[in-house]
Amino acid sequence: MKLNDSKTYQEANAIRQEIRRHDYLYYTLDNPEISDYDYDMLFKRLENIEAHYPNLITPDSPTQRISATPSESFKQIKHSMPMLSLENVYNENELREWENRVIKGLNESFELVVELKIDGVGLALTYVNKVLTIGATRGDGQTGEDITLNAKTIRCLPLRILAENTPNIFEVRGEVYISKGNFNNLNNQMIDDDNEPFANPRNAAAGSLRQKDPQITSKRPLKFFAHSYGKTEPELNLKTHWDFLQYCKECGLKYSDHAIVCNNMEEVIAHYKHIEALRDKLPYEIDGIVIKINSILQQKKLGQTARSPRWAIAFKFPARRATTKITNIRVQVGRTGILTPVADLKAVELSGVIVSHATLHNFDEIARLGAKIGDTVIIERAGDVIPKILQVIIEQRNGTEKDFAIPKNCPVCNSEVSKSKENDVAYRCQNPSCPQTLERGLTHFASRDAMDIDGLGEAAVHQMVEKKVIGNFSDIYKLTKESLLTLELFKDKKSLNLLKAIEQTKTRPLSCLLFALGIRHVGQKAAKVLAEHFKTMDKLMNASIDELTQIDEVGPVMAQTIAEYFAQKSVKKLITQLKNCSLNMAEPDNEIIKSEMFKKSFVFTGELLKYSRTQAEEVVLKRGGKVSSSISAKTSYLVYGVNPGSKFNKAQKLGVKIISESEFEKLL
Repeated sequence: MKLNDSKTYQEANAIRQEIRRHDYLYYTLDNPEISDYDYDMLFKRLENIEAHYPNLITPDSPTQRISATPSESFKQIKHSMPMLSLENVYNENELREWENRVIKGLNESFELVVELKIDGVGLALTYVNKVLTIGATRGDGQTGEDITLNAKTIRCLPLRILAENTPNIFEVRGEVYISKGNFNNLNNQMIDDDNEPFANPRNAAAGSLRQKDPQITSKRPLKFFAHSYGKTEPELNLKTHWDFLQYCKECGLKYSDHAIVCNNMEEVIAHYKHIEALRDKLPYEIDGIVIKINSILQQKKLGQTARSPRWAIAFKFPARRATTKITNIRVQVGRTGILTPVADLKAVELSGVIVSHATLHNFDEIARLGAKIGDTVIIERAGDVIPKILQVIIEQRNGTEKDFAIPKNCPVCNSEVSKSKENDVAYRCQNPSCPQTLERGLTHFASRDAMDIDGLGEAAVHQMVEKKVIGNFSDIYKLTKESLLTLELFKDKKSLNLLKAIEQTKTRPLSCLLFALGIRHVGQKAAKVLAEHFKTMDKLMNASIDELTQIDEVGPVMAQTIAEYFAQKSVKKLITQLKNCSLNMAEPDNEIIKSEMFKKSFVFTGELLKYSRTQAEEVVLKRGGKVSSSISAKTSYLVYGVNPGSKFNKAQKLGVKIISESEFEKLL
């Protein structure tokens, strides 16, 4: 840059500072000072300067939020110190037990800070010399994924820290979330774009944060609340957690609304009740409050366990309940022909979601509840997700309620309905070509863990069955560009992409095909075991029940189901058709890789970062290890991921060795 360009240099710096200030006012304080038009004019002026003087572009310039190309994969990044989980309590007695442990551990008075427990996704942000340099997911707590480029697109995150006295290295941790209103708008947009909508705001935030293309992440309405910090160099000179939250404000980082300092547990409980009453009015989803010891010195004195800090606890809200009416009971048909009753409900708001139906699981459940059409019922969202009927309020019956009768014929195809055995709770449609059974079966056949046919989702399958383009699994391999173009969902490019994806499935191993067929009781693991034992489809089809039960993982019920399945004429015909379509009917030999896993038994719990559960199990099996779904004293290792379940506690009691996902990888 020439000397006479110094004014341009100064102007660019001034505009950047002005844009950062307006970003903070708009995205963090929700208190904008200028119009969108004036902001856009500032931004365009900066873009023009940087276009003419590329040497003036800085890494923390507002123009660089979305400047990166899509990533093929996320690199692993080890946390400077573990990102621990919080212990949960669900009632005042459990909370008092935690308080007593704190009193015993400190033996002195203490203050408490209460923050909202946002239902979001953990994110660690590292600022080096005030500039946002690293963004990492929580992962397994030890190791996360490097999503720096995506983190930089979150508008409420400053690319440069505003505070004056900032450590050279400052790692702040918090939750990424999407507000209720933005979530609804995002899902409407997803549906308009012919994409699957997200199940809830947390899933939407997680999916948005892990996009390979930062351009996509930038269009998602992500927000961030800071709640703690990791590595700082030099160390932050803070005495309390409340001081940290105020420091976040100076930095331009937002922390939880309704955060307060409490002098005792009575004040905490009062605030908990206040927040619970306020919950539905909040613009984002929360599932409780987080209580922390305020003094940093006292936090260090209490320390932590392998999983969670002793100085903090999450006080969760109880499952949400509401009262409504059953307006109808209808029956759905699953991919294996099972009839499932579903209660249509008078729409009611529950946990910020409008609930209008609830599954009744099976017809025995209707009998257990004594439910009738027209009954007033109490419902809850188990885990704040799945609507479930808890009980019928019999006292509110007025005589107009109607009994529900188990259908004798399938509600879709009118075929006969029956139980396969007297002790089986499930009723099934006996027609293998039932349209609804076929639809669900085809969707499962094409799913990622089965034949993995990209482009053959629910909407496409529904239209193909409705237009009678497909009548069974083998018809997938008879599709042509001409037949696809008769469907509304398909144009030239989409048709060619689907046909290419279908062709690629012909080399999938036998284990994938077995799982794709949707044989009752045969999941991914069982399909893999069967394929590796028999090696070919012909040998499996001709296996007797005795031969099947000789396999450790196959019990008498599964063996009976498999034998009955392959004995059907329609199934034999289908397999022949699939063979004629050149599908692979064999399982390749897998060489055992010698490692520390040989002859060791593994159990997995929680959500792994790098592997699906199936992939992790395959890694063990390829190395001569064994995988089980339950913990016992004979288990060699329990591998835990995010949100481990009850297996974790059982493993601790039994003295089973517990390792993280990163430690599991070291065994490879």
